[in-house]
Amino acid sequence: MPTTIAPRIRTLVLLFLAVTGALIAGTGQASAHAALTGSDPAQGTVVDKAPTQVSLTFSEQVSTGADAVRVLDPKGKRVDTGEPSAVGGTTYSVPLHSGLPDGTYTVTYQVVSADSHPVAGAYTFSIGAPSATSVSASTREAGDGAVGGLYGFGRYMSYAGFIVMVGGAAFVLACWPAGTGVRALQRLVISGWLALTSATLFLLLLRGSYTGSGELGDVFDLELLGQVLQTKTGAALVSRLLLLAAAALFIAVLFGAYDKREGEEKRDLTFGLAVGGTVVAAGLAASWAMAEHASTGLQPGIAMPVDIVHLVAVATWLGGLCALLVALYRGDTPVGLPAVRRFSQVAFGSVVALVVTGVYQSWRQLGSWSAFTETRYGQLLLIKIGLVALLVGIAWISRRWTNRLGETAGGKPAGTETTGAEATGAETAGAETTGAAEAEAVVAAGGRKSPTAGKASAAAKTRAAQASATATEPEPEEQGTRETGDGSGSGSGSKAGSISGSGDAKRDAQLARQRAAVDATRQKRVRDADPQRLGLRRSVLAEAGVAVVLLAVTTALTSTEPGRTEQDAKAATAASSASASEGTSGAVTLDMSFDTGGTDGKGVVSVDIDPARTGANEMHVYVTRPNGRAFDIPEVKVAFTLEAQKIGPLPVTPDHITTGHWSANGVQIPMAGEWQIAVTVRTSDIDQVTVSKNAQIG
Repeated sequence: MPTTIAPRIRTLVLLFLAVTGALIAGTGQASAHAALTGSDPAQGTVVDKAPTQVSLTFSEQVSTGADAVRVLDPKGKRVDTGEPSAVGGTTYSVPLHSGLPDGTYTVTYQVVSADSHPVAGAYTFSIGAPSATSVSASTREAGDGAVGGLYGFGRYMSYAGFIVMVGGAAFVLACWPAGTGVRALQRLVISGWLALTSATLFLLLLRGSYTGSGELGDVFDLELLGQVLQTKTGAALVSRLLLLAAAALFIAVLFGAYDKREGEEKRDLTFGLAVGGTVVAAGLAASWAMAEHASTGLQPGIAMPVDIVHLVAVATWLGGLCALLVALYRGDTPVGLPAVRRFSQVAFGSVVALVVTGVYQSWRQLGSWSAFTETRYGQLLLIKIGLVALLVGIAWISRRWTNRLGETAGGKPAGTETTGAEATGAETAGAETTGAAEAEAVVAAGGRKSPTAGKASAAAKTRAAQASATATEPEPEEQGTRETGDGSGSGSGSKAGSISGSGDAKRDAQLARQRAAVDATRQKRVRDADPQRLGLRRSVLAEAGVAVVLLAVTTALTSTEPGRTEQDAKAATAASSASASEGTSGAVTLDMSFDTGGTDGKGVVSVDIDPARTGANEMHVYVTRPNGRAFDIPEVKVAFTLEAQKIGPLPVTPDHITTGHWSANGVQIPMAGEWQIAVTVRTSDIDQVTVSKNAQIG
C-alpha cells in the first residue's frame, strides 16, 4: 500500500470506531420500540383488596416468555403464578396467589417488541397501605452492558458486510470491463461475504442473552439458542445464513468465469448472474425487513417491499463506491473512463430509489413534522439526511473529475487503457532504466556505496542508455554465451565460470528484487500520473469516509424507537396521568359466569362501566349463553357496594335494549375505591342467581 494512503485508511478506521462507539453508547432504553402505556393495578396506587392478577398494556404487541412478568412481595418472593397471557389487544396479564397480605409489591417485566427489540422496566403498587420493601424497582436497561455493545457491533458489521458484498458484486457485473484483472475486487466481495456470515452467526449466539439476562455466560447456552430459533428474529437470521450459501455460489461463478466470457455466452452469463444476484440480494434484505421496523406498525404489507428496495439501493451505491475506491487504489489495471461513467449512472439510479423509499419510510416512522426535533429517531434521521446530502455533494465533485478523465492535459481524448500513462511514459521508462542501472551498479560493488560504486553506476547508466537505444543488442549473458560457445574458451575460463556461478546467482536474485521494486514504482507513477484521476481518487476517498459515518447512523436508526411510536406512547402516558388526576381509571369490563339451576340457566354476564370514574357513568350489561349467543332472559339488576366505606348497596335497574343487552346512563359513583358490583340474573319466574366481582373505580 502506498505510504500516502496508509494515514487515510487509518483515519477512516479510527473514524469508524469512534462513531460506532458513540452511537452504541448512546443507545439505551430509548432503543425499546414498545412502551408500557398502562397497568392494573396502576403504578404507585394503593388498592384496598388484593388483586387476582396484574395486567400490563403496551403500545404494540410484544413477545413474552415464562419469566417475562414477575410480581415480588416486600421480601422479594415471587407471588405470580403461571405464564403471562394475552387478554386482548396489547394487554397481557399474569395471575397472582390469592389472599396476598398488605404491603408494597414490585412488578418487573422484560419482553420483546414486535420489531425484535427488548423492553424492560419495573414499578410498584401497594395493597392496604405502602410498606418498606427489599426489592429495587430499578432494573437494567434492555440491551445494555457488554452484550448490548457486542450486539450493536454485530449489527453494524452485518450491514457493512451486506453493502460491500452486494455493491462490490454489482460493480463488477455492471461497471467493470470483462477480461481485465479483478483480483482486488474479488478479495473485496469475499471479505464482505465473510463479514456478513460471521456477524450473522455472532448475532444468533448473542440473541438469547441480548433479550434475556444480558450475561456473557449465556451466549453459549444451547437451550437458550433453541428458544431463539423459535422466534421471528431467529428464523430471519437462519434464513440469512441459508441465503449466504447461495451467495457463495454466485460469487464463485462470477469470478470463476469472469475472464472467460465471450460473445453470446458472455451475454447469457451476465444476464443470469444479474437475475440470480438480484434475487439473492433481495432475499438477504428481506431477512432484515421481516424482523425489524418494516414488519410492524403502519402498512407492513407495503413497508417490507419498500424496505427491501431501500436496502438494495444502499448496497448498490455505497458498496459500489467502496469497490471503485479499491479499484482506484489497489486495482490490477487502471480504472477506465467507461467504468467510472457506468458506475455514475448506477449510483444516480440508486440515489433516486433511496429518495423515494426514504420519504415513505420517514412518513411512516415519524408521522408528524414535530417528531423530527422531539424524538431521538427524528434527530438521528436529520443527521442521516444531512450526511446523504453531503455525500451527494461530494459525488457531484467526483462526477466533474470523471468528466475530465476523457481529456489529457492538452485537451486530446485519451484511451481508456492508457489514460495517464502516455503523458509520462518516457519519464517512467527512463526512471525504470535508471533504477535498474543503479541497482546493477550497487550489486556490482558488493552492496556498498563507494567511489568505485559511483563509477560503476555511471558506467552502468551508459550501458543502459546504449541498451535502450539499440533494442536488438544482445544482453551481456547472451554475449558471454557466444564468446564461449565456439569452443575456443580455455579450461581456466570454464573453471572460473564454475567458481563464480554461485555469486552470479545471488547477484541475479538481488537484481530481480531491485527490478520488482522498480516495477512497483513504475506502476504507482502510472496510476498517479493523471492529475484528473488523482482528483477522482481523493473525492471517492472522501465519499467513503462520509459513508462510514452514514452507515453508523443508519445502524443506530434501526435500533431506535420510531418517532410515531414514541409520540403515541407519550400521549397515552399523558392521558393516563391526566385520567388518574381526574379520578379516572378508564373503562372497566367484568365477565361473570352464572348458573340459576334451571334447565337453561347457565350463561355469562358482562358489565361495561365507562369511564369508571366518580360521578356519572354509562353502564352496559350483556348476557350470553356458554356458546356466545345472546341470551334472552326476563330480568337483570345491578348493585354497587363500597365495603371499605360502608356505602351501598346502590341499586341500578338498566333498561332492556335488545335480546341479551341492557343499558343505563348516568350511573352515579359517589367516591373512588374498590367497588363490589353484584348482578342478579333471573332466567325464569323462580330461577335466579346473584354473582359479583370487585373493580377499582376512580
